[in-house]
Amino acid sequence: MPELPEVEVVRRGLEKILEHHPVLEKVELTRADLRDPIPAKKIRSLVGEKILRIERRAKYLLFWTSKGAMLSHLGMTGTWRQAAPGDERDHDHIYLHFSDHLRLAYRDPRRFGIFDFVANPAAHPRLKDLGPEPFDENLTGEILWESMRGKKASIKVAIMDQKILVGVGNIYASEALFAAGIKPTLPAEKVSRVRVEILLQEIRRILQTSIEKGGSSISDFAQASGESGYFQNTFQVYDRAGLPCLKCGHKIKSQVLGGRNTFWCSRCQK
Repeated sequence: MPELPEVEVVRRGLEKILEHHPVLEKVELTRADLRDPIPAKKIRSLVGEKILRIERRAKYLLFWTSKGAMLSHLGMTGTWRQAAPGDERDHDHIYLHFSDHLRLAYRDPRRFGIFDFVANPAAHPRLKDLGPEPFDENLTGEILWESMRGKKASIKVAIMDQKILVGVGNIYASEALFAAGIKPTLPAEKVSRVRVEILLQEIRRILQTSIEKGGSSISDFAQASGESGYFQNTFQVYDRAGLPCLKCGHKIKSQVLGGRNTFWCSRCQK
């Protein structure tokens, strides 16, 4: 599933495509639902409006107009692309037609994505309870540490909790914990404030590096341009169970935490 860096890469690609603020002229749906029903009437109320900007909140994309926004979540296999007439593909479920003969297509073979309407982000059920963004300048290690006090869940599960910190999925949680030297099974409440400050720094560094490398293409992820990312070529622990640690040579371990495979080096992460 695309995580924060992948969604941010898609946002930047769409922002470039829509940089001249085209007018939304038509919303074409080839089905009535994805993961959930699509509120077609509300979304079509935006026809005739300019796309002012593309924002990312957690793993959601928001196509903003003066009357509200179209919200998109890529699910596991969703992709957006610029699609000229004649470029129709299997599993294309949404076509957004704009002025200047511009068309965007949303393709999602597994249909785990979301397409919704947003008027007020603070009240929208998918957005209102989200935690801070990793890159929020107001977020400090102390604030993150305070949010973990009393949390008996593992630190890996805690940093993937979207109410505590948004956008840090399975890949980047494993990689950041390795970089910070923290064992992923350690209860969140037992991680010191100093270690949480280091962890936040590493989360930010790793997310930024992945964005610069176009994200991680380990499944169906592709940028809006159709290109793949290559951060997966720099993985230190993720998906390397049984292989030698690139830092110390010890075998990488794996364990399921919170329903997700977790990878770490028991020598480097204590």
